[in-house]
Amino acid sequence: MIKDLNRYFDHALLKPETDSAGISRLCREAMEHNLYGIAINPYWVKQAKAELAGSDVKIISVSGFPLSANRTDIKIIEAVKGVEDGADEIDMVANVGLLASGDYKKAEKEISEIRRSR
Repeated sequence: MIKDLNRYFDHALLKPETDSAGISRLCREAMEHNLYGIAINPYWVKQAKAELAGSDVKIISVSGFPLSANRTDIKIIEAVKGVEDGADEIDMVANVGLLASGDYKKAEKEISEIRRSR
């Protein structure tokens, strides 16, 4: 049996219609169940940071979500601002169009640029 299995899961609320009450509920549930983290859209990071103060729950924000079609500079801004606002992690969506085109070097370059931007 795996000890503390709950610490391996994050609780996500990434719907476009997410509201403040939904973020509050997500934070409460994550703390109540001692989950690893919550995955949320960048707009809500500051609220979640305040609500999760003093807990072990990590904040995971996103960049390029959900379609991955953002320009690289926009993904960088999302990632940097997410960390500045209090995110502990950034889940970046790789450029699916580049991958589908077989242009792995450009996709790799984009990922590297975003990673180095912190």
